[in-house]
Amino acid sequence: MTVIKQQDVSDCIADILIVEDDESLAQWMKKYLVLKNFTVNVISRGDLAVDYIKKHNPDIVVLDGMLPGLDGFDVCKAVRPAFTNAIIMVTARDEEIDEVLGLDAGADDYLTKPLRARALLARIDKWLKRQSATTLQEPMLENNMHHDDSVKLTLGKFIIDAQARSVSLDGEIINISTNEFDLLWILAERAGQVVARSELMMLLKGYEYDGFDRTVDLRISKLRKKLQDNTSQPYRIKTIWGKGYLLVKDAW
Repeated sequence: MTVIKQQDVSDCIADILIVEDDESLAQWMKKYLVLKNFTVNVISRGDLAVDYIKKHNPDIVVLDGMLPGLDGFDVCKAVRPAFTNAIIMVTARDEEIDEVLGLDAGADDYLTKPLRARALLARIDKWLKRQSATTLQEPMLENNMHHDDSVKLTLGKFIIDAQARSVSLDGEIINISTNEFDLLWILAERAGQVVARSELMMLLKGYEYDGFDRTVDLRISKLRKKLQDNTSQPYRIKTIWGKGYLLVKDAW
């Protein structure tokens, strides 16, 4: 029988939320992570998880894809605008489409069942280190991402308004997220120049590109669709293979 020792809250590494309706799997993850000195809470319904995340802001969310009440993808979409810590999606299927859907919904990482304890712990440790690094670098990032409230960037009929944090094309307002705006602003400030993916990752996320994180690629994909770019042969936001991305000056 596994004995779970009483934890001193001051000794806990981080607060983990497990959202999983398979009780045996949820309890297995909880016991393992508690032994690794994490504080762990378990919720079995997606709709209840949304309320919990908004209220308690856990350090890491381990989120099953299929849940009663609200599935994991919709939980991601519901909390992502305000929740800045890591969400690790878990699914029973090893299919690329699930990975894309999870990342597109706002997940940071992805694991498939059956879960391996060391793989789960490695993912959690990775994101805690990144979040810690981001916190330490916040003053620098805020300076880098500051937009002069008087600035508007204009390229033909394409206008980015820093004060209103709005984007318009051909006189129509384009609905984009805060994260998409920040990425677009960086590219527009450097219009005509290639911006390396590593630089974008550092400015947007606060850590170096590890060769696997697809956050920037997914945001670029969304921006292309919203900015009426040709997704198969982009001419407004180009991928410069092996180097980065380029926002074309005269494509508007």
